[in-house]
Amino acid sequence: MLEPRTIALLRVATAIAQGEEALLRERMTVARAAKVPTEWVEELLLQSLLNVGYPLTLMAFGIWREVAGPVTKAGEDLTHDHWALWKERGAKLCAEVYGRTYHKLLLNLRGLHPALEALVVVDAYGKVLSRPGLDAQRRELCTLAAIAMLTTPRQLHAHLRGALNTGSSREDVDAVLAIVEEDLDSARALKVWEMWADVRGRQF
Repeated sequence: MLEPRTIALLRVATAIAQGEEALLRERMTVARAAKVPTEWVEELLLQSLLNVGYPLTLMAFGIWREVAGPVTKAGEDLTHDHWALWKERGAKLCAEVYGRTYHKLLLNLRGLHPALEALVVVDAYGKVLSRPGLDAQRRELCTLAAIAMLTTPRQLHAHLRGALNTGSSREDVDAVLAIVEEDLDSARALKVWEMWADVRGRQF
């Protein structure tokens, strides 16, 4: 069962994906009142660069600074002398999220473009998603919430599996999708639930 701070964080994740300033400000304010750790929100914002892109994320950061005030802790340094560390921990986390389909993912990335494997494994999973400050399980649930707001079914399927691979229960995913459903029209919500029904019934 998801605890209240995680639920509040997930609501912020879906609001970032929607890009509605008033909704985002409201949900960030609620998250502050629910005592969601500042570091959790800041890490969610950083990983939103990967999920929904720079324009929505920069807008969200601006609203968060209004709600939370100026930065007080920068977190992990992102200088390039840590490349080997990012590669190692990125491969480890990416393998955890994708499970038995990890090597297939790498082959697919190489087939799309030679640069994509390093961008996904090193930059996304190593540099951003493996940062301290937010655990892998909550990160993946927030990623799932954001991706479910988009029309990217292959990525949604991967992160439904990823949520289970990183330790969330089927009931946790049910709860995340119930939160997401509040922000989707009925047709989109139905497609999300249908995909989840397929994934939910499989063995991992």
